Amino acid sequence: MSSATSASQPIAYFHPTRWGDQFLEFTPLDKATQLEKVQEVEHLKEEVRKELLARVANVNKQLELLNFVDAIERLGLAYYLEKEIEEALLQVYETYHDQCDKDDLYHVSTRFRILRQHGYHVSCDVFKKFKNDQGGLDDCILNDTRGILSLYEASHVRIHGDDILDEAIAFTTTHLKLIVDKLSSPLAEQVVHALHQPLHLGFVRLESKHYIGFYEQDASHNKTLLNLAKLDFNLLQLLHRKELQDIDSWWKDLYSKAPFARDRLVEAHFWILGCYYEPKYCRARQILIKLFMIVEVFDDIFDAYGSHEILKLFVEAVHRWDYSYVAQLPEYFNSVYQVLLETLDGFEKELAEEGRSYGVQIYKEQFYRGCKAWLREAGWLKKKYTPKYDEYLEASIVSIGQIQGIIGSYLGITEPIATKEDFEWVCQDPMPKVVEASLMIIRLLNDIASTKIEQDSRDHVVSSVQCYMKETGITDEQHVYQVLEKKVEDAWKDLNQGMLRPYSIPKPLLDRIINLARAPEIFYKGRTDGFTIVNQIIQDKIASLLFEPIPI
Repeated sequence: MSSATSASQPIAYFHPTRWGDQFLEFTPLDKATQLEKVQEVEHLKEEVRKELLARVANVNKQLELLNFVDAIERLGLAYYLEKEIEEALLQVYETYHDQCDKDDLYHVSTRFRILRQHGYHVSCDVFKKFKNDQGGLDDCILNDTRGILSLYEASHVRIHGDDILDEAIAFTTTHLKLIVDKLSSPLAEQVVHALHQPLHLGFVRLESKHYIGFYEQDASHNKTLLNLAKLDFNLLQLLHRKELQDIDSWWKDLYSKAPFARDRLVEAHFWILGCYYEPKYCRARQILIKLFMIVEVFDDIFDAYGSHEILKLFVEAVHRWDYSYVAQLPEYFNSVYQVLLETLDGFEKELAEEGRSYGVQIYKEQFYRGCKAWLREAGWLKKKYTPKYDEYLEASIVSIGQIQGIIGSYLGITEPIATKEDFEWVCQDPMPKVVEASLMIIRLLNDIASTKIEQDSRDHVVSSVQCYMKETGITDEQHVYQVLEKKVEDAWKDLNQGMLRPYSIPKPLLDRIINLARAPEIFYKGRTDGFTIVNQIIQDKIASLLFEPIPI
């Protein structure tokens, strides 16, 4: 490594990858078996489509339709039937109040959650009928555990002003915790899982893996749906493993140039599968994983290496985007800088052939913006300066890399193609509320999870925790965590609001914004940084999604 590294700089130690090369050790299906499986999927998919359309046609049995759509979505199969599901939900929406007036808590909650998740601004007043004269939930529903669990899940799609859902999430959480030990299987396991990972805050694919197990234990399950879900999961798992295998040599080459960085390729791939897992986004994932790993390496450089003066030189190099600057940077900077240039220029050339290189140009601008934010934070560290909370957030919600992740996630999407106006809408100043909320969620959860270990182990720029404590005079760190977690809850309300119709940009692009906000809810759960220090819980989730097929 270059002698240009300042000896006074803090050196971080990141543990090696937990995975070794085990993700490379798999045998793909032979062509004949692959074809057979794909044909079986097509057959089952058509059977499910016919069943769904039959339920849409039978307007007198809407509960059957609602339950069928819910099962399709929770089993991870919605991407096969997007048009048909929209048709079904339009029917559900048009009879919303009439149906809710006569339905039980389970179905009112399920209908509300699904319609909200599909952008319909339906009223939460439908839950008032379950309240007693004192304003609490009526005694008649206290024994309806299935209904209370459904209400708990529905409460997570709340927006500002949904006061009844604020009350509901507090009540249902407390109530489910009190009764969970008295429940029998499989409802007990469903409650335990929901309390750990609310459906709305989880990765679609990971939640579908859990739900397949629960659904199979339901005596009334639809066998066609279940068989399709299992087969689909296993086939996609092979695709996702192949993608990981394909990127491995590229990452090893980059990592050899920056061996001080976090070796987290598998975790990053898991993170990106939370953004989009469907086969049609394969190319988009191939692009985003490279951008993700480059940002991670630069984040580690800015976080723990290089003098403030060298960082300034590097930021200028990014601004100029000039290969001639390579020679002016220390070895550990110039080699990674060259990878950055080559990778982005390669994407730009590739997308120029499709008439949409504008996306890469905008990504470059946002990467430069992130570098300036990193440099600003490095200046705070050099001066031992603790900024005001709002001043801190101004830089740190950009430095966290989420805005770059959102823009990067659009580059490879072809259904629909993100227009220049779509990119500009995301990047506008001031930020759209839905974008700002996504950035705020990852920033605050990252700070809560990592601040103690970063501050205790080495010199590190202050986080929102220290900024808030200094500004308010609060000395109880646990109390500050609770304050910031309340701000995360409020950000989710903003995010949920931004996902309602009419959409500001196409729904598939908005979905990336909310899906990328779900990743910190998984990696930073329990106030621990499961990305930097990969714990057993995160390893188990990754193994479940990537390495453990479902027995058929």
